[in-house]
Amino acid sequence: MTAAEAPVAEAPRDPETADVVVIGAGPTGLLLAGDLAAAGLHVILLERRARTAANLTRAFAVHARTLELLDARGLADELVSTGRRIDRVRPFGGIALSLQRLRSRYPFVLITPQYETEKLLERRALSTGAVIRYDREVIGLRQDLEPGTVAVDFRTPDGIHRIHARHAVGTDGVRSTVRRALGLPFPGQAVIRSMILADVRLTHPPEDLLAVNGTADAFAFLVPFGDGWYRAIAWHRDSHATEDDPADLEELRAITTTALGTDHGMHDPRWISRLRSDERQVPSYRVGRVFLAGDAAHVHSPAGGLGMNTGLQDAANLSWKLAAALHGQSPDPEGLLDSYHRERHPVGRLVLRTSGALVRVVMAAGPLRRTARNLGARLLGRIGPAQDRALATVSGLGISYPPPPGTRRPAGRRAPDIALAGGQRLYEALRAGGFVLITPPGAATPPATPLTHAHWRDGARTACALVRPDGYLAWSAPAATDAELTAAVGAWLLPRRPTPGGPAQNA
Repeated sequence: MTAAEAPVAEAPRDPETADVVVIGAGPTGLLLAGDLAAAGLHVILLERRARTAANLTRAFAVHARTLELLDARGLADELVSTGRRIDRVRPFGGIALSLQRLRSRYPFVLITPQYETEKLLERRALSTGAVIRYDREVIGLRQDLEPGTVAVDFRTPDGIHRIHARHAVGTDGVRSTVRRALGLPFPGQAVIRSMILADVRLTHPPEDLLAVNGTADAFAFLVPFGDGWYRAIAWHRDSHATEDDPADLEELRAITTTALGTDHGMHDPRWISRLRSDERQVPSYRVGRVFLAGDAAHVHSPAGGLGMNTGLQDAANLSWKLAAALHGQSPDPEGLLDSYHRERHPVGRLVLRTSGALVRVVMAAGPLRRTARNLGARLLGRIGPAQDRALATVSGLGISYPPPPGTRRPAGRRAPDIALAGGQRLYEALRAGGFVLITPPGAATPPATPLTHAHWRDGARTACALVRPDGYLAWSAPAATDAELTAAVGAWLLPRRPTPGGPAQNA
């Protein structure tokens, strides 16, 4: 019997209550908790680490779509100031792919340590009213103790405690206690059994921002954070070490020299770790009143830097749906909550395939495979549409969801950062946390609905669009009457309940 399954006899008789309890204070959990608290929900975030314990900064790349979602929360520009922008990448074969082709306000990859992202998200979560409690190890979760609630048991230095919540979300990583408590499998396989990650200083930095190469025997990758530190990733085909074996600087230097021809004078690592890279995905992101997000739901190789980005996008998809269901704003709350799995599970599967293909390209063995790899990279550099598709996939800009019933494309696609009347941008309007309805001037706002009504900057446009809080199109039409606008909005939002002493007001 696992700790997650064991009964907890010591739990108090009068447990604390919350709307949502989030387990795991990494980037995914912090974004989710901040969103839910900003929506007016009582959120408690539990983290096993002590407040002062360092978190390994394994993630370092923030892609364009993630930056757009952070922009919708007023955080992107500050995060960009903490790192370095990479506006071109050189895959094997020496061809440079320009990220300036990305149609986004952020046509680059931001290189910044994970702790910078966490620091920003933690500050926002606290400012919106989320309660974050460190040194809380979750040891059990039950959905059958009281109707309509989840009971979460956790251990602190002074004993066992319990929280009752209307929903719980496990964002507690690849060894998720929440996933085990739900009895869910985590099928998949190990792709790389021994990869070394470290942050180091270099005596002789490489000329290119990214130094990357793979040989028949080894692969190495160096990228600067912009503050004198470099992220190093290295792998050797003949290594028999496991993830539990210690890693040291000499091994890292030797592998890097094999792959790059030099170790660039590596010295003074601030941390060094050995990682096993798995490809795994849970079959269901929702079980009753409990959800999984981030590495608790899917894990894959670090190739492409997709892990943290996918988790943050999971959180952005789930947070507004939970808020709408708990506030009674959705005409179909259960269907809306089910749509989290329906939309995000295929994305997780795509990320596994993408990162898996990238890591297998890196690990290509034999001269024929390496020649084919380099030729493929050169062809990619010459075919514009192929570049666009590849960059859209890795950046997240190409991710879309199936059109909702009764709608058609472009519903389900990412909404670009449209210019609105009054000098505002769409992603600035999304900072209110709700839907944004965009119409020509003169269209009536659907009565008593909790949304932001904006107009095109170009007053001649007749189209209408409804944008979800996560920046995807819910509905659009070349033109619409006031009755059609009300019907389109009503498919997603119930009218706001009147407040005592006065009528409901539009946001």
